Amino acid sequence: MNRRKFIILGTIFMATPSFAKEKDVYITKNDIQTFYSVYHKLNKIESLIGYANFNIVSFDETIKIAKNYSKIGKFTKKEIDFIEYIFYTPAKKFGFLGEKTVSKLTNTISKKDIIKIPATGHYLFRGEPYLIYTKMKKDVANIYLTSGIRNVPKQLKLFLRKIDKSNLNISKASFSIAPPAYSYHSISDFDVGKVGWGWKNFTASFAQTTEFSKIRHLNYVGIRYRLYNQYGVRFEPWHIKVI
Repeated sequence: MNRRKFIILGTIFMATPSFAKEKDVYITKNDIQTFYSVYHKLNKIESLIGYANFNIVSFDETIKIAKNYSKIGKFTKKEIDFIEYIFYTPAKKFGFLGEKTVSKLTNTISKKDIIKIPATGHYLFRGEPYLIYTKMKKDVANIYLTSGIRNVPKQLKLFLRKIDKSNLNISKASFSIAPPAYSYHSISDFDVGKVGWGWKNFTASFAQTTEFSKIRHLNYVGIRYRLYNQYGVRFEPWHIKVI
């Protein structure tokens, strides 16, 4: 490993805080069954309506779909209460220091305000987000959209998946992904990656690519979650901040 790469990776490593169990917030024993029930229902709804549609579906539509399909089943009051807890609990309690981007669980996204990006399964908002992405595609060869608009149900599902992979530690999950009321994907931002890199596009290794080096020199975009960022979360070199 060359010295420059070692220094960069070392800096990324040092920017990663440790998680103290006594301070972290976990899914309680009483909520574990509800947690998995909600998570599985969201997965089933995504499978039913399709990956792209699930990115923009509203919470009210999600509730209606679950109710109308017996293989999914109506969301119970306990499940709704759990979803509201995840959405409305101030994220600082979990260790995420950003501001809310979506105030209502029932946030809707109008189809007239968005545009689907071919061959990605993702949407972008018309106007600045789409114009910036289009310009980036011209200025940086070999990149593509890895994640665009994510309304509340999609962000909730991703957040629950990260909690599951974090041994039900909500605080640890919040270090890697924004809680559903706090995601900039719901209002403007998007992720990009290097063609052919797959899952590595969502790791710090993306910062070592030629593509990222070129992105850093663009004067019309920024990186939302930089090293030592004010949000208290990991470094995400792939997450484009729409200025």
